[in-house]
Amino acid sequence: MTDDIQDYWATRAAIALFAVIIFLIGWDVIADYSEGSSLRHMAIEGFVLMIAASGSVLLWRQLHHARSDLAHAQVEAERWRQESRELIRGLGVAIQNQFTEWQLSRAESEIGLFLLKGLSHKEIAGIRQTSERTIREQARALYRKSGLSGRSSLSAFFLEDLLLPQGDQVNPPG
Repeated sequence: MTDDIQDYWATRAAIALFAVIIFLIGWDVIADYSEGSSLRHMAIEGFVLMIAASGSVLLWRQLHHARSDLAHAQVEAERWRQESRELIRGLGVAIQNQFTEWQLSRAESEIGLFLLKGLSHKEIAGIRQTSERTIREQARALYRKSGLSGRSSLSAFFLEDLLLPQGDQVNPPG
């Protein structure tokens, strides 16, 4: 987001710079005309004036297009966030229901969620303000009650339900 803001202001600064250049060249053309400069000199300055004006117009269009794209992306992002919230909430309920079925304690359920999120035993111990050994023991109890062999089995247990069934697989394009 910071890069977008910087790009926005850089584009605005470039447009302002082109506007100053256009003004200065225009002023010079008027001054040269009143002094009776040659037609060749006036044509060259007029050409430079047109290039500067074209650059300014192109940058202005680019800025307008970028604003439009950003607004569209923000709408899409908000739609995706809403959809994701509902899905994640449903997934969280399904995980908690499974933990209840496995008869996990509250602590074991918390450990299970942290393990599913990919945290290490040491990180979980830091969050829960307990020893790493305690976390390891609670994880072992979780695996024993669930009948799973470890962290990857725990993740796979929940991930399998998220994947499409074999018959419903989407064929890749081409």
